[in-house]
Amino acid sequence: MTRVIGIGNAIMDVIAPTTDAELDRLGIHKGIMQLIDRERSEYLMAARETSEQRSRLVPGGSVANTLAGIGRLGLPTGFIGRVADDDLGRAYAREMAADGTDFVNPPVTGSPLPTSRSIIHVTPDGERSMNTYLGVSAELGEGDVDPALFGKGTWLFLEGYLFDKPDGKAAFLKAAQACHAAGGQAGIALSDPFCVDRHRDDFRRLVAGQMDYVIGNIHEWQSLYQVENLDAALAQAAADCGTVICTRSGQDAILIRGAERVTAPVRRVTPVDATGAGDQFAAGLIHGLATARPLAVAGRMGCIAAAEVIGHMGARPEADVMALFKAEGLA
Repeated sequence: MTRVIGIGNAIMDVIAPTTDAELDRLGIHKGIMQLIDRERSEYLMAARETSEQRSRLVPGGSVANTLAGIGRLGLPTGFIGRVADDDLGRAYAREMAADGTDFVNPPVTGSPLPTSRSIIHVTPDGERSMNTYLGVSAELGEGDVDPALFGKGTWLFLEGYLFDKPDGKAAFLKAAQACHAAGGQAGIALSDPFCVDRHRDDFRRLVAGQMDYVIGNIHEWQSLYQVENLDAALAQAAADCGTVICTRSGQDAILIRGAERVTAPVRRVTPVDATGAGDQFAAGLIHGLATARPLAVAGRMGCIAAAEVIGHMGARPEADVMALFKAEGLA
């Protein structure tokens, strides 16, 4: 049976409703993911504890969120990631397993670094501003990847953020090689335009080499190829990679596979919380691709899953997304 394995940062999300004024007071850049140090993390956590608006703790990380969505759609999933043997780490591993994803690596003992966390400030317009302390997840390395996890029919999903640490990059490449050696398909989400800026040369080599499918938004594709015209960027991407996917916020997604180019319609909804929109788009899309649906159907599945998750707080689905697919005749 098809199995989806993800490798990424295991991060506990601290989801905090906030205001634009509060973002300014805390010095937070709106709408992007920023890597922060431990001291900054502790400062922002303390600010949340004194806030009148309560925060929620939810196991997260981009790939982990995607795997949760795929698992709820019926495919078996496994996650390669690192947490510390502390309260947050044990809770993370336990809740991932309870949600149906095999948490492959046991919590790490003896590390001075704590479990990673992302403090996500959500403004009334649904925009999320993420401040992420990587903690022990930054130590993810080749030793955490067991090639025996991969078999024929495996789909591997990776996050671009892993390239922020050399050990993570090595783990990433080992996983992709093991997946291909077993006859599987490997893909990546470009993560954000700042991540692309940091690792453009590496990502260009990946898109043109080891990746079978690549997901990015308009800004990420334009940054990758350093062009302002989206069609020009996607033409270069399609020449490099077998399957190219471009999300465009409230506009139709574009999917290209060889000579085939299709769009997947987006139904506009008022966002409650945009956290996880890209993660759940990837979940719906990968489910469609891994179950051999037509490219347009896989894209539409991604759009439906993304629309569901932005309709409520949190980065994981609350509705029965498969039922939503069936309602549109997609499954």
